[in-house]
Amino acid sequence: MYKKLDKLVLKAFIGPFLATFFITLLVLVMQFFWLWIDDFVGKGLSTMLILEFIVYQSAVLVPLALPLAVLLSSLMTFGNLGETYELVAVKSAGISLLRFMRPLFFLVLFICGIAFLFGNFMIPVANLKARTLLGDIVFAKPAFDLKEGVFYDKLNGFAIKVGKKESNDSVIRDIIIYEQASSMQDNFIVASDGVMRTSDNKRFLEFHLKNGWRYQERTSPGSGATEFIRMGFKEYNKQFDLSSFQFQRSDDSVNKDNWRMLSMRQLQKSIDSMEKRRRQLPAKVKGEVFVQSSFPRFLPTMDDSTRKANKPAAKSFEELVPDSLRVTVQQRAAGKASALYASNSNILSFYEQEQKEFRRHKIEWHRKISLSLACLVLFLIGAPLGSIIRKGGLGNAMISSIIFFMLFYFISNTGEKFAKEGAWSAFMGMWLSTFVLVPIGLFLTYKAVHDSQILNKDFYTRLFRAFKSYRRKRRD
Repeated sequence: MYKKLDKLVLKAFIGPFLATFFITLLVLVMQFFWLWIDDFVGKGLSTMLILEFIVYQSAVLVPLALPLAVLLSSLMTFGNLGETYELVAVKSAGISLLRFMRPLFFLVLFICGIAFLFGNFMIPVANLKARTLLGDIVFAKPAFDLKEGVFYDKLNGFAIKVGKKESNDSVIRDIIIYEQASSMQDNFIVASDGVMRTSDNKRFLEFHLKNGWRYQERTSPGSGATEFIRMGFKEYNKQFDLSSFQFQRSDDSVNKDNWRMLSMRQLQKSIDSMEKRRRQLPAKVKGEVFVQSSFPRFLPTMDDSTRKANKPAAKSFEELVPDSLRVTVQQRAAGKASALYASNSNILSFYEQEQKEFRRHKIEWHRKISLSLACLVLFLIGAPLGSIIRKGGLGNAMISSIIFFMLFYFISNTGEKFAKEGAWSAFMGMWLSTFVLVPIGLFLTYKAVHDSQILNKDFYTRLFRAFKSYRRKRRD
């Protein structure tokens, strides 16, 4: 009997989980493209390149899609079972809700393990590939697009204007080509008509011009005199290098040291290195700051306590330095103080940057665990909530899932922000959502086990009808 029930609940969960996971992943990918669409349009990117980027970005978004899919599918599963009274039948047979949830609990634990392994080993590689490819796409030049009556200045050293293009875009008329040979000399070409085409290897743009003039400004090297040359032509060929418009891929090693591209073992190694450098900071200060001045030898030591209490008081500055040297000493002291301030500022800037990197690495280390366990946390909310609501379908489940996922996302981002600023520890910031949502999940589980009517729509409908009936009786 138990095996049949386990198979029943697993079959009821797996279908909605797979469907909601891919739908959620698609929505997250579309949201990403909505933010970056301006950097993709008009650059002549190939279909295979865009598909490659979608694969990498989809892999990066998997840890975020899994918790939402688990929440939504668990709500749908137990909502459908409650609506068809299958949960009532199971409870009437003496089987508790916790026992009925057990196979899904272990399945979600398995999903958490898969999410952790994926986030620790696959996500850093996918993140590295996606970020490098995104950077190359963002910095790529737009595709060559020559419009009528507008100067095109994306070619280095040239500005091209075409009065009219024929329907096939090859025959062009009223051409002006402005070229800057140097900072002081400008040349340009005008032609009545011509033919525009690209070379076979797509690297050069060729203009075969007819009936025009070339104007050139040239300076003699010796005398510095400037001469102007005008040359008429019947036919003239001009080539432009389009290699800068071709998409160029960068090496992945550019971003390999970023904290998002590291596994937990690599993150821990970097954290240990940062802690070692932080322990060496006092020696660094002593070697770079104290060495510039002579006052450290006057600092109190352990032997000062043995000195006599009636030691003579130190003399004032006016008593120690004569009037003739006072200005010179003050200038030297100001210069020494300025140098010490600069050294301290550099060390402080280095320390703050190290602390910032240290917090980022710690946050990423905790993220890999907390985000994978978020699947289990949201399951503890979705499963009992679905059994309490007892409404199947996508509508009710979607509304409840959005509410709790937005709560999870908002709390996670808030904790991460405080952790990045150093107001909270990385542990507190990254596990804040878990600390908040686990009690909610346990509360909902307790209410579901004890057949709570707190979130049942029918309960409030019956309560409202009873209240109307009571008012009617009172009025009669």
